[in-house]
Amino acid sequence: MSDENQSFGQALVRSLVGERGHIRIAKALPDIDLDLAGRTHEAMPYTIYQLVKHMHYWQQFMLEHIQGRKPQMPADVSESWPVEKGPQDEKTWQEDIQAFLSGIDQAVSIAETAQLNDPLLYFPGETKGGLLRNIASHNSYHLGEIVLLRRFYGAWPPPGGGFPA
Repeated sequence: MSDENQSFGQALVRSLVGERGHIRIAKALPDIDLDLAGRTHEAMPYTIYQLVKHMHYWQQFMLEHIQGRKPQMPADVSESWPVEKGPQDEKTWQEDIQAFLSGIDQAVSIAETAQLNDPLLYFPGETKGGLLRNIASHNSYHLGEIVLLRRFYGAWPPPGGGFPA
């Protein structure tokens, strides 16, 4: 692995987990309970639950491409948003959070080991590193919305604080 690839991989890892620019994603989600996950706010079109499910949908879509598979593109982007406002129960919600965080771990592992400028078989013009960067920026964007919703609801900061660490 070249020094350039390794440096880019390390930068991707920091972006994927949420270092420096914002709170780590893994610290911002696990304490969100069933009620908070499905709460609606007039200033936002989505609940925290819907945001996490949407983030997970696209994260998995991009990870499949990185792994050389060709996931089915939705007919419309609205298909990546769940219709339900909240999870069915606490156990399912915690499983949703863990599935999303496991995808981040998978992306980190790829960033640490893959040749990041390798092109993707079914995504012309894109590389493994490019899609990992896309995962990081998409998750970061929506994490900001989750933090904002938590602030609206008086549920911020999470245990351990709400600043980058």
